[in-house]
Amino acid sequence: MSATLTIFKREFASFFATPVAYIFILIFLVMSGVFTFLFGEFYERGQADLLSFFDFHPWLYLFLVPAIAMRTWSEERKSGSIELIMTLPITTMQIMLGKFFAAWAILGLCLLMTFPLFVTVNYLGAPDNGVILAAYLGSWLMSGTFLAVGICMSATTRNQVVAFILAIVICFVFVLAGSPVVIDLFQMWAPNIIVDAIAGLSFLTHFQNMAKGVIVLNDVLFYVLSIAVWLFAAYVVIEQKKAH
Repeated sequence: MSATLTIFKREFASFFATPVAYIFILIFLVMSGVFTFLFGEFYERGQADLLSFFDFHPWLYLFLVPAIAMRTWSEERKSGSIELIMTLPITTMQIMLGKFFAAWAILGLCLLMTFPLFVTVNYLGAPDNGVILAAYLGSWLMSGTFLAVGICMSATTRNQVVAFILAIVICFVFVLAGSPVVIDLFQMWAPNIIVDAIAGLSFLTHFQNMAKGVIVLNDVLFYVLSIAVWLFAAYVVIEQKKAH
């Protein structure tokens, strides 16, 4: 646990040692505002909620999260520091978890910095804050899943651009799986069990439930297990490369 915490501190500090974290947070906040007020028609809807804010999160994360995840392992390989890290008396999984939680903390910080939106909607009306907090939780869990995919792709290559593109493609597939277009397409010929299985794999489907304030164990477990599976896949890749 102490080793994971050490890696966490090192990685978290490294994000702020360069402009990476600052640029990422700025872009997240600006894009969130644009999507919420311009495309989401926050004021025009006349409703005291943040659905117009959360509706765009899957698509926002689709490009932003792979951008912060692509450096986690690719950077280590490119600089050659991965050999040094692997000689330290800590396990690969401890390093993996430290890197993941550091990047996930950055994503959590981004969400915390949207607090003025929460204040604004409470000033303008009387929203159900329980629903809003559930949506924040769902968004953070979903971002962790995007991040785990990105870390896994970063573990496969030393080229950050390749890792970035691979993560976007894979995440896009998992987001699109729950979109009405895909669901309607499969409903035309596939039995309901297959349609439900495809929708059940979508990052979008599970988030939509939580964005409406419905927190069920199934959705939380989906994100937790997805994170665990992708991080374990990254661990296997690193171990195999280390063996060679």
